[in-house]
Amino acid sequence: MSTTVTGIISREKGAPVEMTDIVIPDPGPHDVIVTIQACGVCHTDLAYRDGDIADAYPFLLGHEAAGIVETVGDAVTHVEVGDFVVLNWRAVCGECRSCRKGEPKYCFNTHNASRRMTLTDGTELTPALGIGAFAEKTLVHEGQCTKVNPEVDPAAAGLLGCGIMAGLGAAVNTAEITRGESVAVFGLGGVGMAAVAGAKLAGATTIIAVDIDPQKLEWAKEFGATHVIDSSQLSGEGEDAEVVAQIRDITGGVGTDVAIDAVGIMTTWQQAFYSRDHAGRMVMVGVPNLTSHIDVPAIDFYGRGGSLRPAWYGDCLPERDFPLYVDLHLQDRFPLDKFVSERIELGDVEAAFDTMKSGDVLRSVVIL
Repeated sequence: MSTTVTGIISREKGAPVEMTDIVIPDPGPHDVIVTIQACGVCHTDLAYRDGDIADAYPFLLGHEAAGIVETVGDAVTHVEVGDFVVLNWRAVCGECRSCRKGEPKYCFNTHNASRRMTLTDGTELTPALGIGAFAEKTLVHEGQCTKVNPEVDPAAAGLLGCGIMAGLGAAVNTAEITRGESVAVFGLGGVGMAAVAGAKLAGATTIIAVDIDPQKLEWAKEFGATHVIDSSQLSGEGEDAEVVAQIRDITGGVGTDVAIDAVGIMTTWQQAFYSRDHAGRMVMVGVPNLTSHIDVPAIDFYGRGGSLRPAWYGDCLPERDFPLYVDLHLQDRFPLDKFVSERIELGDVEAAFDTMKSGDVLRSVVIL
């Protein structure tokens, strides 16, 4: 039999979100119903609300979630009722050309639930990133559930489901930072701050955090930044940007081994590109809008060497990475709990979007 729960939806582009009844069908053979304990408020949810990702309204928002497996389909083998899980949106298929090449992080056919959640009038919902966890319960594919140590705080663990893993993975997996290297991170939202923490975890000895918000620059020091740059009053573009000059001063005139753009606008992209040492690595983990274009002189691209790489979900493998970073957190080696700025109720999601825009939090987390 279907189950009716309370959830948060975006009914139309730009309109405030609504709290309403959600109908969850019985799970298909490989589906599971998860009782949600906590779900972070991510910028991606705001992008869904504002029509910057898709037009398949209404959306059931929320995706940075942790909870308990309540019901399983008759063919489920990956999890059992009662398991504590973090939800992920990259449940790899194991069969596509990317998976067969040994690159499952680029899977082209990731799994989602086989049945659709609906409103009480039968209107089908599009779950954000295939999850839809701003709800008391949600329906996902079994592969979207990653078991982790149940001793962890659900509010902290759920953040691995998207933003924190994106930034952490950009540093550790995509950039492959090693001990003794220098790193610059542009943009200190949750993703950028996770990249700073990831750089420290990987052993970088010079970690330069760049942002326009003095409060976030202070927070960055707590996450491992050795230097901070307030770019709000700095001028110049491209190679002539004052931010680039300051980074070169800090690194003895040569630039960093790694530069991470956690914003996704062309100003920060160019700053990251030009702040690298010769043959340095640049990673873009900030998501650009649909109209942005990369614009650098071809000779600069050619002459600098190195690598330029986007980071999808921090190039993570949830089954490998989520348990690892939960365990490191429980060992006091990765500060997952520091990303939880405030704990809110389900009805506070719209207000949390405003708080996010103001830059006063790293993550608001809905507690259910």
